[in-house]
Amino acid sequence: MSLEQTINQDIKAAMIAKDSVRLRGLRAIKSAIILAKTEKAGIDELDQDVEIKVLQKLVKQRKESGDIYKSQNREDLFQIEFEEQQIIEEYLPKQLSKEEIESIVKAIIIETGAAGMKDMGKVMGLANQKLAGQADGKTVSEVVKNSLS
Repeated sequence: MSLEQTINQDIKAAMIAKDSVRLRGLRAIKSAIILAKTEKAGIDELDQDVEIKVLQKLVKQRKESGDIYKSQNREDLFQIEFEEQQIIEEYLPKQLSKEEIESIVKAIIIETGAAGMKDMGKVMGLANQKLAGQADGKTVSEVVKNSLS
């Protein structure tokens, strides 16, 4: 079953349960999926990689907005963003811990023979391929920088 079908079923369940918080998050996902499909004209189904990227983008947007609201002492708006972020993250693959990311990055560094910051692009490319959907790009970048410096 595709992500879109799962979301549609979960929207129905949230409507029946009158769970407005969950419904808001699910509708955000559905909207993003529809937008991604229209951008890739003529495609009926998105592949799993594109679905994961769409979800990661939504989570990143919620985190950034939440940080802004928190810094402006808008706890009410921060709470909305946080709730939506939690719901969206349920549909993402399990995220790896920083320690797991570090061990994978170290293996990539050994595999590529990277010696310093000049090899960061090579390491990042492989790391992003291996960790797609399982780690935030910002965290991966941080780990690679620390490992290469």
